This record gives sequence, C-alpha cells and structure tokens, in this order.
Amino acid sequence: MLAEARPKGIILREKDLSASEYKALAKAVLEICSRYDVICILHSFADIAIQLGAAALHLPLPVLRELPPNKRSSFTTLGASCHSIEEAKEAEALGCTYITAGHVFDTDCKKGLAGRGLEFLKQVCESVTVPVYGIGGISGENAAQVIKAGAKGVCVMSGAMLCGDPQEYLAKLREI
Repeated sequence: MLAEARPKGIILREKDLSASEYKALAKAVLEICSRYDVICILHSFADIAIQLGAAALHLPLPVLRELPPNKRSSFTTLGASCHSIEEAKEAEALGCTYITAGHVFDTDCKKGLAGRGLEFLKQVCESVTVPVYGIGGISGENAAQVIKAGAKGVCVMSGAMLCGDPQEYLAKLREI
C-alpha cells in the first residue's frame, strides 16, 4: 500500500466519481493516510473536503478562481495545477501554499501534447515564492533534473500506481 511507504503526500484525484462516491472514498483514504501520518490532499471537491475536515485541497486553477476566500481559508494546505508563469502567479495570489507545474515531460496522461520542459519549470519556480512541484512524465530517471530546475519536489502517478514495491520505488525517488 502506498500510504505505508509514507510519501510526502497523496492527492486523491478521482475525476470519474460522483460527489457521494468521492466523499465515501475520501473518508476512507483520509483515515488510511492519518494512520500512516501522510498528508491526504483532496482534489476538486472543496465542499466535501470542508465537510470531512480535510486540511488540504488541490484544485484546477479555474475551480480555485471560483472558490470564495472564506472556503479557501478553510485549508492549511492549498494547491493548484498551473500550466504557465501567469497561472502560477495567480494561484499564489489566490492563497495557494504550493503549486504543481506541468506537464514537464511527455506523458501518457496527456497523449499527443508535448511536455513543457525543464526551462518552463525553472521559469515557474523563479516566478513565485511558494513551493513548486513538477508533474507529468516524472520518473526516477528524470526526477533529479526536475529538482535541479528549482522544483521543491516531484509528483508521480503511473510509477507509484504500477510499481510492485512502493517502499522501494519511493526510496529511489528520495535519493534524489
């Protein structure tokens, strides 16, 4: 189980679930993450995150723009997905405590769209004061380049979900 390997955090992104399905899953995942002292960052469903007392929320920037300030302030950790320097600056101004910037490399999650590259990531990192995490096509082979470009860390999905041993997989990423 991924939470047992104690990643820095787990973003629970499930775009295909109804609100009630997401709420049930989020409640269970929050409990699992709490057991292993791993931050669980809920995704997109701000009202559900508030109902469940979640401390962390990640939103697409268009959703963050619509979230009232009183709801934004409900979270000690607030992140947004950004795809340009302008978006990163806007997310920071809206109260984000971190930003994901990507997609850095080509990835199956964004088939047909070229990665924005390390120079893009470097420019985003230099444009804001909050931590920036690189996302998109990140692997053990290229994670060091992401950190060298200025990112605080990396976000991985496929590698973590498909690996046979999460402890070993994360240990290799932590060596960077």
